[in-house]
Amino acid sequence: MQLLKTLFLSFARRRREKTEKETNIGSDYRNGESGFPLSVWEVAMASTVVLGFGLGLLCVYLTMPASDYSFLKLPRSLEDLQILRDHLESYTSDYTIQVLVGYCVVYIFMQTFMIPGTVFMSLLAGALFGVFRGVALVVFTATAGASSCYFLSKLIGRPLAAFLWPDKLSFFQAQVAKRRKRLLNYMLFLRVTPTLPNMFINVASPIVDVPYHIFFLATFIGLIPAAYVTVRAGIALGELRSVGDLYDFQSIVLLFLIGVVSVTPALMSKGKS
Repeated sequence: MQLLKTLFLSFARRRREKTEKETNIGSDYRNGESGFPLSVWEVAMASTVVLGFGLGLLCVYLTMPASDYSFLKLPRSLEDLQILRDHLESYTSDYTIQVLVGYCVVYIFMQTFMIPGTVFMSLLAGALFGVFRGVALVVFTATAGASSCYFLSKLIGRPLAAFLWPDKLSFFQAQVAKRRKRLLNYMLFLRVTPTLPNMFINVASPIVDVPYHIFFLATFIGLIPAAYVTVRAGIALGELRSVGDLYDFQSIVLLFLIGVVSVTPALMSKGKS
């Protein structure tokens, strides 16, 4: 009996230590610390990245012909997007390289710094470049932007993520730890389905020790279905009444089915074990 009691207490202690370790990332912020989470050095590093993107856009702007570019702004509605599409169509045929580079820089910048509105950029890719080239462009820029966010978060993201999502971060860390052997399947499921926001996944993945090669593969492969749906809708941009029209019931069911297929090997492996 004494031996069983000792084993039980030892197991309970290890279980408690594991739980505390999984929840310690955001504990300081849940306990009421609300100061700005980044140091001066971290803000300086983020500002340097912003400056690099700004210089890239400036180079694109300087190679374009003299004209009125007041229409160039991040679209916040379908009306803004249609105006931008109408103006850029004439430039795309004559200045294809500049439009492509400008598009890539803007999309990657938005992904890196979690700026909302990339769905409008995906629609724009379909309207300007068609389905296949548009999907390839969106998947490339989305993966590059997510990777940029991943490495920036690896350097300075821990305090910011703990400040913004303490509970969600603890949950994600626990799920990653449980699914370490089939982590690619789990990350694919997250990318295909709206279980967790892509913005959160980009920031939190390096913090909870998701290896970059798994993050990259899950992002590159997992974003293809949603990119196809959005880019295809961009071809018929004038028929859209709201962003909600992008994902009808059939599209949502299809994305969830793909997500279920992606985690099936992990579930089967768990069942056998």
